[in-house]
Amino acid sequence: MIDYVPLAYRVEPMRPEDIGEVMEIEHVAFSAPWSARAYDYELHYNEMARYYVARAQPAWAPAAAMSISDHEADTPPSFWRRLFGRNIRGPSHAPSMERSAVLGYSGLWLMVDEAHISTLASHPQWRRRGIGELLLLAMMDGSAEIGANIVTLEVRASNVAAQALYRKYGFQVAGRRKGYYSDNGEDALIMTTPQITTPEFVRHVQGLKRALFEHLAR
Repeated sequence: MIDYVPLAYRVEPMRPEDIGEVMEIEHVAFSAPWSARAYDYELHYNEMARYYVARAQPAWAPAAAMSISDHEADTPPSFWRRLFGRNIRGPSHAPSMERSAVLGYSGLWLMVDEAHISTLASHPQWRRRGIGELLLLAMMDGSAEIGANIVTLEVRASNVAAQALYRKYGFQVAGRRKGYYSDNGEDALIMTTPQITTPEFVRHVQGLKRALFEHLAR
């Protein structure tokens, strides 16, 4: 269990009303984005799925809202903004102190004793601030809680920044999927952790958690 109280951000379960904001990030983060219907299905019907969103803590919420609103004010309303309307926080719909804007999100599927990370993204205005790492840590923590022994994922062969983060958390390349990505035919690297319940791995992740929490302390 992660205590988010001393941190600048928190991670919580994704809810259906978050989908509008998630789609705004999805369409700028991925060249082959999922649909809103796919997320709706995952949240309502996939019992093996766990999805999360990251938000600024209340004291940071106004700054998060301003950063995202300023970014969105420079662009015309998207299809998703018109579709979801008030669910997407724009200049005239700033998030409340209790429920700030979605800054990032992630998801995983539990398949027998294996947790497979299905997505991980953060808002372009809030990258390189530890949000993606916090989401990854939350998924590692959640994977252990639901009985997974290992965690796997696919990552673009060209995405060296993401690969570096995953290696930091013990992932190693276990295979390659040729032409995996439909948008450009790029290969995917399959990355897998060792058993996440071993004392050695737990100590390794706990050390990373302490370092990240020092960085994200308010």
